[in-house]
Amino acid sequence: MPRIATNSAEDELCEILLRTGSLKFGTFKLASGILSSYYLDLRLIPSDPEAFRRTITFYSDTIAGKVKGSIDRLTGVPTAGIAIGAVLAFTLRKPFIYVRKETKEHGMTRRIEGFLRPGDRVLLLDDVITTGSSILEAAEAIRAEGGVVEDAVVLLDRQQGGEANLRKAGVKLHSFANMRRIADELLSRGTIEESQYREIVAQMQG
Repeated sequence: MPRIATNSAEDELCEILLRTGSLKFGTFKLASGILSSYYLDLRLIPSDPEAFRRTITFYSDTIAGKVKGSIDRLTGVPTAGIAIGAVLAFTLRKPFIYVRKETKEHGMTRRIEGFLRPGDRVLLLDDVITTGSSILEAAEAIRAEGGVVEDAVVLLDRQQGGEANLRKAGVKLHSFANMRRIADELLSRGTIEESQYREIVAQMQG
């Protein structure tokens, strides 16, 4: 499959969203419970190997450029963050753990899968952030087992209050791109209508 040729990494992300059909318009209920006129289905990206490879690069560049201090372990926020986190951990040669949505009722009956030492600094990874509820639940589970959570990295910030909610809980958000930038680019390309652009922007906070 040919490599996508664009002017910047964010432009390239726009190409990936379009090529994989990851941006959809309609009426959707998000994991946060919020109703939205658009949906980012980034779980489609791993089905396109070249798009997934480039997306992993976006994450690794964001981590290298924005996350300060050492990281002991990477963790994926269920469910989309697990695939991202596993590949990134392999790429960066970091230990990987993941958080279950619910504590399992058999075996070790744990919420955290993998080896976590008290005091380990854990970086949270997810695909998209809206209100931040899924990331905060993962942070709480890791902290309950002695892990230190100070940072989270996502591919896209929908700009609907997630960053502020994480900040209140002592977690700093680092996003590769935000939805305003993506919407601006898609409108300039003529890929979305003015009405669709207004719908995206209307859902943003601040």
